[in-house]
Amino acid sequence: MKALRLIGTAVLALSAASLSAETFRVTLPATAPEAQYDGRLLLILTPDGSKEPRFQVAADYNAAQVVGADVTDWRRGQSFTLDSTLLGFPARSLSQVPKGEYHVQAVLHKYDTYRLANGKTVKLPAARGAGQNWRMEPGNLVSKPIKVSFDPARTGDIAVNLDTVLPPIEPPKDTEFTRYFKFKSPSLSKFWGRDVFINGHVLVPKDFDKHPEARYPIAIFHGHFPAEFGGFRTTPPDPNAKCVPNARFNEPCYNRIEDQEAYDFYKKWVSDDFPRMLIVEIDHSNPYYDDSYAVNSANLGPYGDAITYEFIPALEKKFRGIGQGWARFLYGGSTGGWEAMAAQVFYPKEYNGAFIACPDPIDFRHYMVTNIYEDKNAYWREGPFGRVPKPGKRNYLGHVDYTAEDENHLELVLGDKTRSGGQWDVWEAVYSPMADDGYPKRIFDKRTGEIDKSVAAYWRENYDLSHILRRDWQKLAPDLQGKLHIYVGDMDNFYLNNAVYEVEDFLKTAQPAYQGEVKYGDRAEHCWNGDPTLSNAVSRLRYNTMYLPKILERIEKTAPAGADLKSWRY
Repeated sequence: MKALRLIGTAVLALSAASLSAETFRVTLPATAPEAQYDGRLLLILTPDGSKEPRFQVAADYNAAQVVGADVTDWRRGQSFTLDSTLLGFPARSLSQVPKGEYHVQAVLHKYDTYRLANGKTVKLPAARGAGQNWRMEPGNLVSKPIKVSFDPARTGDIAVNLDTVLPPIEPPKDTEFTRYFKFKSPSLSKFWGRDVFINGHVLVPKDFDKHPEARYPIAIFHGHFPAEFGGFRTTPPDPNAKCVPNARFNEPCYNRIEDQEAYDFYKKWVSDDFPRMLIVEIDHSNPYYDDSYAVNSANLGPYGDAITYEFIPALEKKFRGIGQGWARFLYGGSTGGWEAMAAQVFYPKEYNGAFIACPDPIDFRHYMVTNIYEDKNAYWREGPFGRVPKPGKRNYLGHVDYTAEDENHLELVLGDKTRSGGQWDVWEAVYSPMADDGYPKRIFDKRTGEIDKSVAAYWRENYDLSHILRRDWQKLAPDLQGKLHIYVGDMDNFYLNNAVYEVEDFLKTAQPAYQGEVKYGDRAEHCWNGDPTLSNAVSRLRYNTMYLPKILERIEKTAPAGADLKSWRY
């Protein structure tokens, strides 16, 4: 903060470095909707004018340049200067940005003040309908992109005005098949010191309204923030839709594949032989991320209990769920895969099976490519005379797009104190204890990568699913047998298969036997669903049609005597 300055009522000292390089002066307009703002101010530069700069920020080496700084008590009409002393990405400083012509945009990611039940006060970005996407979150301020000539060796200011407030996002509306359920959580509202809601996006079966006597099993499709129920459409895709290519799968019209898969799912959903069930996607976006990881957390609050004991029973009551553990199931991929497994392990009696695709690290000896218990550093493999960077993402050939350090430095630019809304930060927010200042304790230094072993020990005992299974198997086994099924590509982009190997090694020898399955997709990337007959591009779109028949088979094997197996089989 010492290298920043407010022009208005407050002035901070400038370093000599910032005085000798061209800077950006961002002004909060006198017409801003609120008189005062706290938040993260971001400044983005890119030579590419094909789309707004804010949509070009990514961890990739060829992404737009971004720098950021906190603003506190920023008032209408004041200006804030961003200079070369600030950490940036991909270039570490504005002083490293080459002289040239750039499209420039500023974004103010607005923070709210939360007074937590434990007495701590924190400033965080409220979830306002965009899934913690700072590029689109309603109420954030952005500037219209401008084209500038930038020279880091030149002195002076480039003026940027925050002239646009991002509008509210219209919530989705009920249809014949998709219904929306908003639930106020008592436990989360108490934790956060304000009303907190969990939203359910519910796919109801064919003729749901015509069968009031039916009571349905329920499948929780865990994953990232759902704007609406995804992967389902009741109309054929437009054969003339403009192609949207997907470089990862080398598909020139991947949007058409997605649309066709969504329509094919609808046709199966209404067919005579497809199981009549409820499928629920959950919006549990929160001040740290686009979802909560569906577990209790020192920093996010009791989301595990809130979802399992508050939200799901209330949803089942409204949508005529059976309301018993034997008729509840979990599945998902990536974040959703970890959530499905964690919910099944932490609430073993409340669910009857988890189908776990490409889960986030389920053994922290393979936290991506870092062993948080033995490695000293999350960014580097180090020897006595040399070191190599740890990768952050690869393709099926092993080519690396960016390193762990790259991704974490981008997150630090987007928000300090675990406030970036990024992947590494949410793991830290969910798994870490709370620090004295009310924010999560760092698992490793965000600048250097040095690991805090005391925090790692906390992670192990509370969230390392592999360790918990080993530690507690004799107690858990009676309620977990036949319920854990894991699927991952052996070339997962984020090295998530490595942790699965460790879990499989235990499960293969566990006594009593776990009675599930673990499968690997040959050269499959993120997020393979377990079907070896499909390409990765398609398998990731078929979670529902892959797992619902498995759920039906599980119900037939395990439903208790006298269970309702008929009312929902119309």
